[in-house]
Amino acid sequence: MTTYDLIDEAVIDAPADDVWEALVSEFRGAKQWWVPHNTFTAVSGAPDAVGGEVGVTVHTRGFDKGGLKLRFTSRTVAVERGRRLDVEYVSGVFRGPGSFVLEPLADGRTRIAMHFTGSPHGWLKVLAKVADLGAEHSKGTLAAFESLNRRLSGVRR
Repeated sequence: MTTYDLIDEAVIDAPADDVWEALVSEFRGAKQWWVPHNTFTAVSGAPDAVGGEVGVTVHTRGFDKGGLKLRFTSRTVAVERGRRLDVEYVSGVFRGPGSFVLEPLADGRTRIAMHFTGSPHGWLKVLAKVADLGAEHSKGTLAAFESLNRRLSGVRR
């Protein structure tokens, strides 16, 4: 079985509190900076509270451009507000743990890292044999982090 163990990170030109708020807002459905690759919808509870569930849709050709839509659900399993959000992918095409970690830097910027440890399920298992889903995941995540940086780079305290 294919299992992905990926860590993607970037430095954002904004304080950790601003990065945290943007991250949680995106998981509530803001569609501000992870689009066109991913969109999120709060399913139940809050994404930054243990037990909160978020529906994730990966748009393989971009949002509103057709193509395959990879759907799965994450459940929040641990929160350290402003620093760490741990999830478990519990249904849909991926299963396994993931985490988002924010590290405030001395210069007022923030390192953000996403650790994705997931296995494809259902029909995605077949696609994983012929497509490098790990590379596509990292490409989409890093593009989102670049978009987040552009969005927040003017936000300084």
